[in-house]
Amino acid sequence: MPPERKKDIERWRDEMNASWLTAAVAKAEKDGKIAALFAALAEESARQAALIAPDPLPRFSPTLRARALASLARIFSPRRMRPALVAAKVRGVSAYDRLPPGHAMPTDPAEIGLRHRRGGGLRAAVFGANDGIISNTSLVMGMTGAAVSNDVVFITGVAGLLAGAFSMAAGEFISVRTQREMLEHQLAQEKEELESYPDEEAEELALIYAARGMPIEEARAFAKKIVADPDTAINVLAREELGLDPDNLGSATQAAIWSFLSFSVGAILPVLPFVIGLPAPSMAAAALAALALSAVGAATSLFSGRNALFGAVRMLMIGAAAGAATYLIGMLFGVAAV
Repeated sequence: MPPERKKDIERWRDEMNASWLTAAVAKAEKDGKIAALFAALAEESARQAALIAPDPLPRFSPTLRARALASLARIFSPRRMRPALVAAKVRGVSAYDRLPPGHAMPTDPAEIGLRHRRGGGLRAAVFGANDGIISNTSLVMGMTGAAVSNDVVFITGVAGLLAGAFSMAAGEFISVRTQREMLEHQLAQEKEELESYPDEEAEELALIYAARGMPIEEARAFAKKIVADPDTAINVLAREELGLDPDNLGSATQAAIWSFLSFSVGAILPVLPFVIGLPAPSMAAAALAALALSAVGAATSLFSGRNALFGAVRMLMIGAAAGAATYLIGMLFGVAAV
């Protein structure tokens, strides 16, 4: 089979698969307005598939992955399955991003995506440090409960720091890299589709805006304005049609490094009293972790909008519960080993 024909068949199957899955999502969606949007987008996707249909037309059958996602959407709801649906190229999932009261629909392509641009790096650093504090303090408390020597507790704490930091870094690298690969693949597909049938892409975009409150004729005019500029169109289609944010994915390597460092900063705190040789180092580790957790809890109010004192107390209670549980478990193991 010539490579060109093979590529055409793959594109056709991808589009048909997306159409079938979008129609299945429409049936699973409880919100009538969003369900109608998915149904319309499924029809539009089928029309796009017809434009690239090879001759003779191969037999189509939904993939096992599409069938599984359709079943999961029926069980858990499409909204909860959003990340998987985005990866499967189900269009229109951005309809779940309802505008807050008082926020008007954008009237200029440059406005699209502005409300999603936040300091993700700071958030990741805060929560990475939080993970390090809780996990390594719990490890230190567990070993203390087992009544082992301070040297053993110290070595265990250092091992926990390194293991946790490398694990966090590896997980973050794979996560960001996978998301970027998905984004690059889907953007390449959108670029091809935009070049092949811009009017159909504009209609899909118009349907999404209409479902979010814009009059349909106004939505169509706005969508055509967007599609007229290919560079802008790709960015907007990624956000509004595919539910992806091109500006929200950084370097996988940088993400791994920052994850490693932020976890290490948190995880080293309960180890410090053993390093500098404080008396009763386990108690000092618990006190230092409590102060750090309170600070992290207060910092999370920057992202949640809740009261800083509430955040500090809540985080302190969570950390205390985790530390107490591991201490008791360690004590039980220590008694059993005697």
